[in-house]
Amino acid sequence: MTTSIEDAFGSRLMTAGGYLLNNQLTDFSFEPVVDGRPVANRVEPGKRPRSSMAPTIVYDPAGRVRLVVGSPGGSAIINYVAKAIVATIDWKLDPQSAVALPHFGSRNGPTELEQDTPVAALADRLRALGHEVSVLPLTSGAGAILRERGNVGAEPTRDARSATVRGE
Repeated sequence: MTTSIEDAFGSRLMTAGGYLLNNQLTDFSFEPVVDGRPVANRVEPGKRPRSSMAPTIVYDPAGRVRLVVGSPGGSAIINYVAKAIVATIDWKLDPQSAVALPHFGSRNGPTELEQDTPVAALADRLRALGHEVSVLPLTSGAGAILRERGNVGAEPTRDARSATVRGE
């Protein structure tokens, strides 16, 4: 299950029943019109916000749950989840090693490489191949459970990465 209230503690408002209210309006476009044309993801009644939530369950050939992966991280969630799945299934890493790998990917823009990690060293080689590259902090917090080995993984550097992004 994935739930999202946006940011730490959502809107920072709580109901009398003890539920934190979300702040999902940030998942809509802040610009309702661009170049004289309405933006598809603009705020308006009856619409649902875009979301990159991607909790994923992978089944084995017999139909049994093999792997469960999820992550926070806004529009980069899909990259984090895909990396953990490929690393666990294709590269045969345990879930802890898979979610602890440096982050990389693209969100329909430049190739993004996580700063201060070994993948950041690939920037010049990728640029030489014609890629537009950004080296930046990428925070995740991915978690994974691999049933066949009884392994659980939780990204060990989540707090350190988040603190760096917040400037702490």
